[in-house]
Amino acid sequence: MGGDAAAEAAVEAGWQAARDDGRVQAELLEAAYGEPRLRRWFPWVSMGELHFSRCTENPWSWDIPYVHPACDGPYLVAGPHRDQVVGPAATAEEAIALVVQHLPADWAPAFLGDREALAAHEAATRRHRTSEGQESS
Repeated sequence: MGGDAAAEAAVEAGWQAARDDGRVQAELLEAAYGEPRLRRWFPWVSMGELHFSRCTENPWSWDIPYVHPACDGPYLVAGPHRDQVVGPAATAEEAIALVVQHLPADWAPAFLGDREALAAHEAATRRHRTSEGQESS
């Protein structure tokens, strides 16, 4: 099983674990899973919040907005840091749309490993691309 296939299997297992966990509303999980850009990342649950990670192991990446039940409405989209608020959402679909609006277009599917391994992989990839660009100039 290659790295991509292993990462895909880990992500799918993460979605099943989030469903089995029961702390996140099923309608929110299904709306997120139905969004192709979010379905390719690892979901994790904390305090009823639905988070997304670009890596498959803890410590997770903290660079994607997350969704949690709001006091004054069904959902609040926040993050990626705890002190950042994206906005309220009346439905699960609206919440997921807000998350997607705040994503860079060029992020790859989940990386097999933790955030330190992801950062090292991305740095090496940038160095490789830079050196290829310099060689072709």
